[in-house]
Formats: sequence, structure tokens, C-alpha cells
Amino acid sequence: MTRRWIPALLLCAAVATLAGCSTTRVVEGQVQSFSTLAAVPSPATYRIDRLPSQQTPAFDAIAALAERSLARAGLQRDDAAPQLLVQIGVQASTVPRYDPYYGAYYGPHGFYGPYHWGGWYGRRGWGMGGLWRMGEPTPLHRRAVSVVMRDAATQASVYETSAVHEDVWVADPAVFGILFDAALTGFPQPPAGPRQVRIPFAPPP
Repeated sequence: MTRRWIPALLLCAAVATLAGCSTTRVVEGQVQSFSTLAAVPSPATYRIDRLPSQQTPAFDAIAALAERSLARAGLQRDDAAPQLLVQIGVQASTVPRYDPYYGAYYGPHGFYGPYHWGGWYGRRGWGMGGLWRMGEPTPLHRRAVSVVMRDAATQASVYETSAVHEDVWVADPAVFGILFDAALTGFPQPPAGPRQVRIPFAPPP
């Protein structure tokens, strides 16, 4: 009787493992922040100051993710009368992973430019296809975001933060939103020095 259950248990375990790819996971961001702010500005308003390379509709999706994170940090978008000017940046690449069985690093397999939102829509896309090569260790997906805030009146930089995440599985563009949340944790007076911030991430179905 017991032996008849073994294949079923193995099948359930395999299904659970595969299902884990689509359930909630935890994204761990390596965060470092610098601040000269004693408190949240009043009024707590901002405008996103796009760089020349970001002046395209394709960057709107990244800006929307950042705006939601900024709202959760207590800031409100006001393009007409901002207290802060906010610059954002994102990066997406793959990095080599060491496998002791092969004795070497493999990768990287792709890089999409200084602001990697272009890869969101095409070329190699964001899936796993083309990144796994038979007989080689799976490279790590590297995702990074940065946020720099300046005083709108004086142009002085008052807040700088970044978050980086490397993982075998998380290649979804929505992870940028999680990293913006991680980067803004503790605003406006974050802990000093590098730190790890863990935030749940449920990929869209």
C-alpha cells in the first residue's frame, strides 16, 4: 500500500515545484541609500525629471512603477509645483554564474543598454528562452534600479538610493516595481550603509 503512494507523492512534489515558479516569492534587494533630508518635504510633491534617453512612450511603464513606489513612500506627483525633482533609472542584464562541475563562469548572454526598458518589448524579451543553454549553468538575471532626488528650488541633491537583485528565476519586468519599493524603504531617513530588503513578489498570472 505504501509503495503505491510513492509515485503519486513524487508527482505532487514535482507539480508543487513547478507551481512555485508562479506563486509568491521573496525578492531580496541589496539596497544602499544616502539622505540629507531631516523629514519628508512639505508639501510632499515631486516631478519625474526624465533624461533625454527616457523621453519615449516606452519608458512610461517604468515611470508608472516608480510613481506607485513613490506614492507608497508618502510622495505625491505634482508636475506644476514640485518640491522634489526625481530621476529614475533601471538596468537589466544577465551575469555569469559559477558552477563547480564546469569550473568556469558562463555568460553574460545579453545587455540592453544604459536604461534597459527597451528589452521589455522585444528582441530577446524577458522569458527564459535563449538564456538556458544545454550543458551550461543558468546565468543570473540582474535587475537594478536607482532614484535620485533634488530640491526643486536649489537643485541640490537631497536623496540617493539604489537596489540590486540577482536571481535565476525572476526575469519579469514587474520586479522593477518591487526594487523601487525596496530602494525607497526608510525614506526619508534610511539606515546607513548597505542593507538587504526582502519584499514578497507575486508574478502576474
